Amino acid sequence: MKPDFSKGLLPAVVIDDTTQDVLMLGYMNEESYAKTLETKTTWFFSRSRNKLWNKGETSGHFQHVKEIFLDCDQDTILVRVNQIGPACHTGSQSCFFTKVL
Repeated sequence: MKPDFSKGLLPAVVIDDTTQDVLMLGYMNEESYAKTLETKTTWFFSRSRNKLWNKGETSGHFQHVKEIFLDCDQDTILVRVNQIGPACHTGSQSCFFTKVL
């Protein structure tokens, strides 16, 4: 089964393979998805920079892919990873640390 990229970028939820914590949300296009499959590290499409980026390329905090799942509509990607260092650019382990309710 393959993701449906017909509508452009797809959300990619990244979770820690060991703790099951949600680490981050990124966006993938067909090219970043293919590079993720090929390299077994996460690649995303940066909407602000309009280019591909490999998570950990500059920080060293790579995400080694363990498994990839698609939702029932093939329009959302779930990536289970072995996270090296913090996932968030703020230095936090997860990007989801601000409690709202």
